[in-house]
Amino acid sequence: MSSRLNVWRGSDFARRKEMHAPPRGPVYAVYYTALAACAIPVNLMAIVILSRGRCGLSKCITKYLLSMAATDLLVIITAVLVNRIPAIYFPGSFLSITPVCSLSITLIQATRDSSVWLTVAFTFDRFVAICCQQMKIKYCTERTAVVVIATVCALGSLKSVPWYFMHEPLYMINAVPWYCKLKEIRYTSPLWKAFDWLDRIVTPCAPFLIIILLNILTVRYVLAASKARRRLRAQSNGEKQSDPEMENRRKSIILLFAISGSFILLWTANLVQFVFKRVSTSYKITSFNDPIYILQEGANMLQLLNSCTNTFIYVVTQSSFRKELQDTMKYPLVALGKIIK
Repeated sequence: MSSRLNVWRGSDFARRKEMHAPPRGPVYAVYYTALAACAIPVNLMAIVILSRGRCGLSKCITKYLLSMAATDLLVIITAVLVNRIPAIYFPGSFLSITPVCSLSITLIQATRDSSVWLTVAFTFDRFVAICCQQMKIKYCTERTAVVVIATVCALGSLKSVPWYFMHEPLYMINAVPWYCKLKEIRYTSPLWKAFDWLDRIVTPCAPFLIIILLNILTVRYVLAASKARRRLRAQSNGEKQSDPEMENRRKSIILLFAISGSFILLWTANLVQFVFKRVSTSYKITSFNDPIYILQEGANMLQLLNSCTNTFIYVVTQSSFRKELQDTMKYPLVALGKIIK
């Protein structure tokens, strides 16, 4: 064990544990509890409904939405249910032991990266389906979706492995290592510095820029194609008629923009925090009331909120999903009525 680690017993341990406790207060406690209580059931409901395949969506889209709901659920479980809530309500539990803490951080990073890049994969799939008609036939298939999803999750997990080895115990008590402290080598080693930059570029900088770029290209294509299609239909029919293809495209675009727009909105604070840290390298957070700490914690809260918004987006934008949701919620009552009769 490194000589930098200190051994604490009794009241010294309690005092040090209090210094490294998560932010206290009703805001954090209520927020994370409410988030877990809301996000877990809605994501489970989305998984159940989407797995039936009766929402009027293609198998390709369904695979992406199903995988996004599953990874969002894992984000909430690892980051909120296993990490934040126990740290707030039960500080100093076995989850604060260094190996468990390191594993928790690694799982949070893996699920977060997988969730973010599945959103990018879904955005790219919709871009191809709308803007690249020749490529659409080969790329926008169920098999391709499965391969992309598996690759994204595998790479996200692999990239997160170094996080497990990035921490050391903050102190020891009765030969048990407690809490996670970033190793000093993380700040001095060129290799670890490169990994830190790579980690931040991969998530959230690159996804942020890719999603914005793909949406801009999609909007440009749709506006040009819609104008040309309206002109051709006016010349051939001489009057306005319904256009099923444009209607299907409109529904797909609404779903795409709602999901990617929610991601951009809720990850903006995280990106601002990252930029500030890189610009103000000498700034040190002094307390839980420090504005930068509040920005950091607020960014985390918004980022985690992104893991429960997609289901609400499906309800608002997809009539078939709303019907399936209503049928699912009615099923227990119908089953109970049959039992009573």
